[in-house]
Amino acid sequence: MSSQTLEKTTSNETIDENKVILLWSFTVWLVVMNTTMFNVALPSVLSDLSLKTATASWIVSGYSIVFAIATLTFSRLSDFIPISRLLFIGLGLLSIASIVGFLSNSFSILLLARLFQAAGAGAVPGLAMVLASRYIPVSRRGKAMALIASASSLGFGLGPVLGGAITKYLGWNYLFAVTGLVVLMIPIFKKLLPLEEVKKGKFDTVGGVLTAVAVTGSLLFLSTFSYLTLFITLFFLVLLWKHVKKVDLPFIQPRLLKNKQYLKLLFIGFTAFITHFSALFLMPIILTNEFNKDAAEVGLIIFPGAILSAVAAQFIGRVIDQFGNKPIILFGQFFLLLSTILFAFLSTITPYFILFTYMFMSTGFSALTSSVSNEVSRILPKDEIGTGMGMAQLIQFFGGAFGVTLTGMLMTIQKGIEVHLIYRNIFLFLLLLIILAVVMFSLYMKTEKKTG
Repeated sequence: MSSQTLEKTTSNETIDENKVILLWSFTVWLVVMNTTMFNVALPSVLSDLSLKTATASWIVSGYSIVFAIATLTFSRLSDFIPISRLLFIGLGLLSIASIVGFLSNSFSILLLARLFQAAGAGAVPGLAMVLASRYIPVSRRGKAMALIASASSLGFGLGPVLGGAITKYLGWNYLFAVTGLVVLMIPIFKKLLPLEEVKKGKFDTVGGVLTAVAVTGSLLFLSTFSYLTLFITLFFLVLLWKHVKKVDLPFIQPRLLKNKQYLKLLFIGFTAFITHFSALFLMPIILTNEFNKDAAEVGLIIFPGAILSAVAAQFIGRVIDQFGNKPIILFGQFFLLLSTILFAFLSTITPYFILFTYMFMSTGFSALTSSVSNEVSRILPKDEIGTGMGMAQLIQFFGGAFGVTLTGMLMTIQKGIEVHLIYRNIFLFLLLLIILAVVMFSLYMKTEKKTG
C-alpha cells in the first residue's frame, strides 16, 4: 500500500492511511482470535470448573450475544460521539475485563469477564465500518476492508492454534493475558485517529436493553426449558415490539423487517452462523473426548481450514466483483451442505476427516457470509445501508450464539445414547437448517426474476 492519507470530506483533518488500517487490522485480529481461542479451551474449562456442556456453552454464546449488540451499539453511537473516544472506551473495557478473567477461578467470574470483554470488543469491527465509510475514498475502500477481513480470517485461523498451545502449557487463564495486549494499542490510536466534534444525537438505550434481554432470554430458555424464562422473554419481546413503534430512531428498525428480500438474506446468513459456530463448538469436544487430543493438537487440526478461509477471502472478493453475489451464495451453500453431511457420518472415525471436512466448511462459510453481506448492501436503499448492515451483523452473531447454545442443549438431552449418534443427530439437524436456507435462496431468486 503506497503512502496515502485518509481525509474527511467535511474538514481538513488527515491521518495516515497505512498506519491506521494496519493497526486496526491487527486489533481486529486480536479481537477475533479472542473468540476462537476459547473454543479449543472449553474441554479444559469443563474439567477444571466441573461444568456441564450446556452451561459451558454460555462462555461462547454469551460472548457472541453481547459482542453482536455492542457492535451495533458502537456503530450507532458514532453518529454523534467521536470514533476515537468510543474506541478508547471499548479497548479500555476489553483490557480491564481481560485482567479480571486472568485472575478468575470460578465460572461466574469467568463468564462476567467474557461478557465485559465482548462489550468492549464490539467497538473494533463496528467502528471499522464507520471509519472506512467516513474517511476512505471509494477508490481505496475495498482494499482497506479486504485487509481488515483478512485479519479477521487470520484470527479464526491462529486462534485455535495459539489457544490450544497456551491452554496446554500455561492454562486457560492465560488466554485473557493475550487479549489484554490491546491496552498497548490505545496510545497509538490516540496519536493516529482524527479529532472529531461531539454532536447532538439520540440513542435508543431502552430498545438496546430490551433487545439484549429478549435475545438472552431466548437462549436461556433453550438451556433450561424453564417456562418462567419463556414467559419473561415473551413479555420483553412484546415490550420491544411496542417500543419500536413509538420511537423515531429505534434500536431495531421496523421498516427493515417489512423488506421480505432483506429478511430472506438475513435467514441465510443466520443459518450459516448457526452451522459454523456449532461446528467450532463441537470439533474440540469430539477431538478431546473421542480421540484424546489435547488443546494444542485440536488447534492444529482446525488450523488448516481456518487459514484456507483467510486465503480464500481475497479470491472470493475478486470473484464476487466479476460474477456477482448469487453464484457465490450458491457455492457457499453447497460447501456448507457437503461439509455438514461429511461431519455427520465421518467425524468420529478419524481426526483427519475433521481436518479435511472443516476445510470445506470454512471456505463455504467465508464465501456465503461475504456474498450475503454484499447482496444486502446492493438491495437496500442508500439511507438504510448502515442500519441494515448493523442489523445483519446483529442477527448473524446471534446465530452464532444460538448455534452454540442449541448444540449444548442437544448434547444434554441426548445423554444415554451412543456418543457417535449424538454428534450425528446434531449435524443432521444443522443439515436441515441449511436445506431450509437453500429453499429460502431459491425463493429469493424467484422474486428477483419477477421484479428484475
